[in-house]
Amino acid sequence: MRLVFALLCCAVSFAGVEIGSINGAQFRIDVPENWNGSLVVYCHGYSPVPGTFKETPPNPLMKVFLDRGFAIAQSGYGAGGWAIQEAAVDTESLRRYFATKYKAPVDTWITGHSMGGFLTMMLMETNPTVYKGGLPLCGPLAAPSWFMARGAFDGKVVFEYLFPGVVTAELANSQVTPAITKALEGDPAKAAAIRRMNGFKTNRDAAGVIAFAFGMLTELTKRTGGNPFDNRNTIYSGSDDDRALNAGVKRYEADPKAAAYLRAYYTPTGKIAQPMLAIHTDYDPLVAVWMPNMYQMTVEQAGTASKFVQQYVKRDGHCSISPAETAKGFDELREWVEKGVRPSPGDRTIAAK
Repeated sequence: MRLVFALLCCAVSFAGVEIGSINGAQFRIDVPENWNGSLVVYCHGYSPVPGTFKETPPNPLMKVFLDRGFAIAQSGYGAGGWAIQEAAVDTESLRRYFATKYKAPVDTWITGHSMGGFLTMMLMETNPTVYKGGLPLCGPLAAPSWFMARGAFDGKVVFEYLFPGVVTAELANSQVTPAITKALEGDPAKAAAIRRMNGFKTNRDAAGVIAFAFGMLTELTKRTGGNPFDNRNTIYSGSDDDRALNAGVKRYEADPKAAAYLRAYYTPTGKIAQPMLAIHTDYDPLVAVWMPNMYQMTVEQAGTASKFVQQYVKRDGHCSISPAETAKGFDELREWVEKGVRPSPGDRTIAAK
């Protein structure tokens, strides 16, 4: 742990890195030498295990905020998986710790990638007076009971119908992706159907995302105490033989308690009190572009559409938003909050130099 203290005029300025733990959740705090008194709370994405930190130089993403004079606080959360329940508590505990240990920030902003983008949206809704603005990056801004069901869950059950017995309980985690890849490469027609139905460009994307779905759904079943998804009313389309698919795909009934847990953590309301600027890539195999589109409908129903803007960058890959594009988004969000200049939606790609 390293902390540097400097006394400047009658006010204390902190510069350095602090790594610690609050109630079992590790955290990292970075404070730049030119700290402007404001804080950015960063929420990390899905991980099977809790996050840990080392006292290494900040990565290019964190430098986006540090170079602008903002302190950064990030929690590793006290649990892995779809740890929305734990992450919300741990992130807020860290924010309060920062205000006590250092000083209350002039203002506080929040951002995060993937599941961290979802948390950004959730904490903006549930803490309406805390954050000046939110910058969710590549986040699935919709109800998990919907986007997980129609994304990961449907992808898994359709794969199991087309490729029965490929993924078994006996496979180690490291063996799942190779097994799926081998199956896809061995049957080009079925692989094409999988890609078409899920919007995948390549078999590699398909194998990686489907393998992730198997692991995530296993964790979610343990977490919730059952299967939270129901596909008895789902009519599948896009295969080479939809009648055979709908007749043969396995049907599941959701466990009520598991479904209730997933709704609780968390169903978006759209009730945001401060501006939120979301950025996505125009091809994301893991968090498909149709997922965050749902939030536009949510804010329209809540009467807060004036506080939401969605942008995209023309790039393939999950969360492949560059630091320069993140910086541009953050600057536009601040200008929106501080000067009332609403960012333009749409393409915000910055070409690589």
